[in-house]
Amino acid sequence: MGHDLPRGGPVPRHPSQLYEAFMEGAVLFTLLWILRKKSFHDGMMVAFFLINYGTFRFFLEFFREPDVQLGFILGPLTMGQLLSSAIVGAGLVVALLLRRSGCPHGNNLI
Repeated sequence: MGHDLPRGGPVPRHPSQLYEAFMEGAVLFTLLWILRKKSFHDGMMVAFFLINYGTFRFFLEFFREPDVQLGFILGPLTMGQLLSSAIVGAGLVVALLLRRSGCPHGNNLI
């Protein structure tokens, strides 16, 4: 499924940058574009962005080779996947705080 690169070694590589451009660009933009007209708490689009960006990034890290100096950090997970998990967590915290604010539209958190 991968592509042989002249100086990339004997192992075929995935064009992960193209996967990222598609998922984190076109797909994420389309998803947020569709959700823009829905009635959500102010700031909820930020939470949706963080959750979906982190999820897409976590999944796409499986197609990347881990950093040479770090390798796999926690079992089969790379540093990119751990950081992506933190982004998803931050999105969930933002969503939770917005839901608990009780005000569907307004900036009472600031």
